[in-house]
Amino acid sequence: AALRRTDVILEVGPGTGNLTVKMLEKVKKVIACEIDPRLVGELQKRVQGTCLANKLEIKVGDILKTDLPFFDACVANLPYQISSPFVFKLLLHRPFFRCAILMFQREFALRLVAKPGSKLYCRLSINTQLLARVDHLMKVGKNNFRPPPKVESSVVRIEPKNPPPPINFQEWDGLVRIAFVRKNKTLSAAFKSSAVEQLLDHNYRIHCSLHNTLISDGCFHAIFFASQHIIVIYIFHSFRLLHGFNSEGIHFS
Repeated sequence: AALRRTDVILEVGPGTGNLTVKMLEKVKKVIACEIDPRLVGELQKRVQGTCLANKLEIKVGDILKTDLPFFDACVANLPYQISSPFVFKLLLHRPFFRCAILMFQREFALRLVAKPGSKLYCRLSINTQLLARVDHLMKVGKNNFRPPPKVESSVVRIEPKNPPPPINFQEWDGLVRIAFVRKNKTLSAAFKSSAVEQLLDHNYRIHCSLHNTLISDGCFHAIFFASQHIIVIYIFHSFRLLHGFNSEGIHFS
């Protein structure tokens, strides 16, 4: 994490504080977010009466329902069940932070760094790589834990792109969500499903109503035809596709 003396660190799921104490010795402040009141008590007892106590702030509650504070870096052995929602909460957080060093279940970590054409490449991959640079740092075997879990783990470094890409993320995610429903098929197949056509037609009519423009069914279907031959989705292709839809008044949020 290349921690600095002036850093404020966000830690999620500190447990009994093994990682917390190591970081407190190196940084200005650690903000530890813990949902279990029993573990909060253990962590408080661990630093009580030491020179580290005034550098620790504990927030009690569900991190997914809590506004994130200002921090320079996030360093955590995350509860694995919140991996995906927390990553996106982190990447949409402002102001920008320097980096996050996070431990995940191995399969989740490999999806974060997967490239187009890989079997693991998915909506998580393209969305994360749109907003950040992601690197797989190291594997952590289950025998490094007490008690050993059933899964292998990996440590990942996430560095947000600053400035972020000039795109409405909700719209982008709406398009990507549709594209990856049947990721082994062409985009044309995904967008020609009746449910998707109904959704986009509904959004299109709302857009036309809000902007007082005429509805043109011809344009709506022409865009589906234009997407017919794209099979592997790169971020560049998705930008073009989203721009094509938006320019014809078709939106995803």
